[in-house]
Amino acid sequence: MLKMRWEDLLFLHWAVAPEIIRPHLPQSLELDTYDGQAWLGVVPFTMASTRFRCLPPMPTAHRFPECNLRTYVRCGDHAGVWFFSLDAGSRLAVEGARLGFGLPYFAADMQSVRVGDQVKHRSRRRDRRGPPAEFEASWSPVGEWREADPATLEHFLVERYSLFSLRRGRLLRGDVTHPRWQLSEARAEVTACDMTRLLGLHLNGEPALVLAARPLEVHALRPYSVII
Repeated sequence: MLKMRWEDLLFLHWAVAPEIIRPHLPQSLELDTYDGQAWLGVVPFTMASTRFRCLPPMPTAHRFPECNLRTYVRCGDHAGVWFFSLDAGSRLAVEGARLGFGLPYFAADMQSVRVGDQVKHRSRRRDRRGPPAEFEASWSPVGEWREADPATLEHFLVERYSLFSLRRGRLLRGDVTHPRWQLSEARAEVTACDMTRLLGLHLNGEPALVLAARPLEVHALRPYSVII
């Protein structure tokens, strides 16, 4: 249905007690944990070359910064991602994703700039459908690029190819296809991050896991209703 390229992506993850996250999920989804911990991810990146299948890139929505807040869930035997918020620098993309996918997208003033190996990302939400939220960070990779080893926390967090959302009370599942992530440890300086305000939660301390990712091409399939 949709083709895109994800660039300059950073995974920031914090461990959180499951009882804090569970009330914010639909009853039809199971919170997925690793070693008894739930995980919250803040993921800034740039969406590029975005277009619907067989159509040219969309005006004002083919390249824009994005920053999402996510956790990890299961529906039956299938693992996926649940997004609490997705801030984007394109109003067209925000409204289209809300209508078509039921995803909690919010319009934001955003900037993502690369200088050499360093990326600087800024986001300030300007959408009244959600509470104010800011994110600002700079990062650069510091290790060799590699795939996540199976049975590791890294693999648990990043190698997921489905998202779940609610649209008009129906649970939807949307699948994506792309090569496995090429990851590197990263040096990151986070100067502002209150993306969890809508959960009534403050992220304490530094993230437990910080990973940069190489760009990759992504195909998103048409979402469909999940029968529970």
